[in-house]
Amino acid sequence: MRDVRTRPFTRADLPAAGRLLAARHRRQAECEPLLGNGFADAEVALKHLQELWQEEPLSGSVAERDGRVVAYLVAGTKPAAVWGPNAWVESSGHALDDDVPVEVARELYAVAAESWVAEGRLAHYVLVPSHDVALADAWWRLGFGLQHVHALRSPWSVEESLAAGSRKSAITVRTPVRADMAALVELDLELPRHQARSPTFSSGPIASYKEAVADWEGDFVGEAYASERFTTFVAEQEGGVVGSAVGCALSVSRMYEGPLQTPDAGFLGFAAVRPEARGLGAGRLLGEAVLAWSAAQGHPAVVTDWRATNLQSSRAWPALGFRPTFWRLHRLIGH
Repeated sequence: MRDVRTRPFTRADLPAAGRLLAARHRRQAECEPLLGNGFADAEVALKHLQELWQEEPLSGSVAERDGRVVAYLVAGTKPAAVWGPNAWVESSGHALDDDVPVEVARELYAVAAESWVAEGRLAHYVLVPSHDVALADAWWRLGFGLQHVHALRSPWSVEESLAAGSRKSAITVRTPVRADMAALVELDLELPRHQARSPTFSSGPIASYKEAVADWEGDFVGEAYASERFTTFVAEQEGGVVGSAVGCALSVSRMYEGPLQTPDAGFLGFAAVRPEARGLGAGRLLGEAVLAWSAAQGHPAVVTDWRATNLQSSRAWPALGFRPTFWRLHRLIGH
């Protein structure tokens, strides 16, 4: 771009980045008002970026026009054992002025990625606001693909509750008891196993059976389920548990930081159905149970996320009314 100059990002660029991030978030909030998390305020955005800068070294690039910063891109890192040697652009890690062509995002990546690859950081991730299709297209034209979806929806309504109650099903949903622990453990292990299969091919770690049992032991007092942080539901068919789901406050999750935050939201954090029971409606019933619980808790929104290549999740959660807010895009250099 002839009128734009790119250079490496420095600490002195943080105030300009805060201004750009706030403006980007205001545009996104016009499309998704439930994202009312304060990041439309430049001071809030700047404080968050300063905290990220203090936590770990950030590296990236800025674009200047007539001596003024009009776009930026910064990345940190996540554990290589899970994500590979990586450069990770968080939801707050990039923004452009609204009058800057999205092609500038490609220029910023070209500058920043050169140093990332030189450092051996070959797995690149970026969170892109889903409302900005043109910006997402710019990243796709850089060789990135859609890996993960973050989404939210409004609280469960009375009308939805009545409609759900009118449907007949051979599957019932209830809270668990200690006798369900073996089934809960198997479902905990089933989700990562499922994610590891085609077409998702996730390489995430799978806990051992012993580790999964230990995680559940503390959630029961006698026979009763008594977790203080999580609410669990099981789906039962003909006396056997075929699925489970977990709801909690979004604040429990460490993944949702920066513009991803939705204040006081509920979180559909886990759901799994045994392979032989898929297609019978257990996943939908479990999701509805978490939505109803979240509404009873007074959460103003419910958040969830899923791998885009998980065929079941990518059909089930949009069908329950979840709207994308951010797309996580991924590129692996050299492949």
